[in-house]
Amino acid sequence: MKKSIKAAIAASVLVSPAFAANMENPLYMPGAREFYSKLSNGLMLKVADDSDAHKDKGHDGKVEFPIIRIQEELGFGITNRWAVHGSVQYTHDNDIGRTGLSAGRLGTTYRVLKLQNGLIWDVYGDLHLGGLGEMRGQYNISGMALSGAQQLAIQGEVTKQMIAAGITDPAKIGEAVQKAVVGTSLKNAHGVIDYDNYSNGMWGFHVGTKFGRVWNEKLTTSAFVEVLRTFGDDNSRIRIVGDNTPILGTNSTATLLAAMYAPSEVTTEFKSTTEISAGANVFYQWSDRWSTGAWFRYNNHADQGIKKITTNVTPDLEPVKAALEQKLADMNDGFDEYIVGLSVAHQFTEHAQVALYGEYTFDTAHARSQNGTDVKAEAGVRVNFKF
Repeated sequence: MKKSIKAAIAASVLVSPAFAANMENPLYMPGAREFYSKLSNGLMLKVADDSDAHKDKGHDGKVEFPIIRIQEELGFGITNRWAVHGSVQYTHDNDIGRTGLSAGRLGTTYRVLKLQNGLIWDVYGDLHLGGLGEMRGQYNISGMALSGAQQLAIQGEVTKQMIAAGITDPAKIGEAVQKAVVGTSLKNAHGVIDYDNYSNGMWGFHVGTKFGRVWNEKLTTSAFVEVLRTFGDDNSRIRIVGDNTPILGTNSTATLLAAMYAPSEVTTEFKSTTEISAGANVFYQWSDRWSTGAWFRYNNHADQGIKKITTNVTPDLEPVKAALEQKLADMNDGFDEYIVGLSVAHQFTEHAQVALYGEYTFDTAHARSQNGTDVKAEAGVRVNFKF
């Protein structure tokens, strides 16, 4: 009996360092009153695919490099099984003029199980910090040019309606006809959003679970699954810009919108979304100083959609507003990511570690997505501290 107890204690001692000490281990959790920091600095290369949105922008097949990605993760162990943590990520892509906070989380993890055979089970919940910044962008709107026959049909219908209402003044009828023609053209408007930043402007929460096993003092395997729920709001600011293509005589969308006193920008209430992520990790501790990790991760990004444009407009623009709301109700811009990664880390001191990492992402994007790529690769360095 005494021998079996000693063996269990020895096994526990062998298992603990592999995941308790190395901050690159996917099952790492800080000890009680232990603070840690992970600072990642990466460079990404992207080649845009040929989605409809990229074609509208003339960006299909274009190379984006370098894309700078910086992430800081901080955490603190309240007990040996309970920790709080937070992270923010900043991305700068000069080739598409898009920059800003691209990820943000604040939450807690609790270790439900920590068995002598190395089995680990964690549950966690994080606040999604997308609402820290408003979603900003520019909607480049193009109207539909009407044929002479279409314009004559509108003229006849409007004239008939006004005469029936007792209005016979040619000037008033002419003004009403022009507004109807312009409104019909702009109701068929289409366009694409050029994003200024990465924020979706929405708050939300992540809930997830992670489980794994430390097989010996060297090998660790783990997997996780989580759900992100966001809550729609109008934390957005979208500039409305018409193009210069003639759609009514020599008048373009830009001049017609200006003539109708269209607002230069609008706010929109986005719909709530639900997204899923899952992944698996393998980690190997070669020695006290060197370790290697490999992972696969799947991220589902839902289609965005607008419930309504919250900015008030003049009655002349109400049909245009309604048409844009309908077109953007389902933006068909969702995409799925399949990410493979590899890292190697060196432990310089008990409290300091440096890791080199690389990731390659395969994705499948919907027709109106601006996140689809033919190539998406990132490499960087991560500096870890604990004390």
